[in-house]
Amino acid sequence: MLNIIIFDLFINKYSIVEFAFVLLSVYYYKMTVLSILQYPHPLLSQPTKLVTDFGEETQKIIDDMFETHYAQENCAALAANQLGIPLRITVIDFSEEKNSPLCLVNAKIIKQSGLNITKEGCMSLLNAGFHKVKRASEVTVTYQDRYGEEKVLEADGFMAKCIQHELDHLDGKVYLDHLGQLKRKMIERKLLEIRKKNKK
Repeated sequence: MLNIIIFDLFINKYSIVEFAFVLLSVYYYKMTVLSILQYPHPLLSQPTKLVTDFGEETQKIIDDMFETHYAQENCAALAANQLGIPLRITVIDFSEEKNSPLCLVNAKIIKQSGLNITKEGCMSLLNAGFHKVKRASEVTVTYQDRYGEEKVLEADGFMAKCIQHELDHLDGKVYLDHLGQLKRKMIERKLLEIRKKNKK
């Protein structure tokens, strides 16, 4: 995780004082792997709140989110409310080496175009399988980085799909909401049966 923080500071050209602050923060608190909530947990259907304070508590949350993200297999991204945190934060990294961290805070899609239909899965729907979802093929997003600096990102391909999937989470939606009613009910019935078996 330390190498990710250093990479982020280098890319964003933060001062040596900010760099030292982050190193001390890492030293004084241990990052935590959090539990990922599973559908239909009520927090997954509630819109998250805007982040207004980018202080130590928020930095700890983001570090824990990345720590949890990297602890999973085949995880491209996580939204804060998947971890029980009702804030508008998502962390993304689908690079093979897990060395391209992206944190979007208070992100909003301001432009989208094209159409992309591909299969999606979700860390909060582990037993639901993968299903085709319609997404825009290109998006433009305004957001703040983990330190509150305002930025704009243009994305296409898998990154565009990933961002839309995560912002859905932060708006209180899951990818099932994009499926037809019949298919969604079939998947929900399957998940209910699995939960009943696990309780026995």
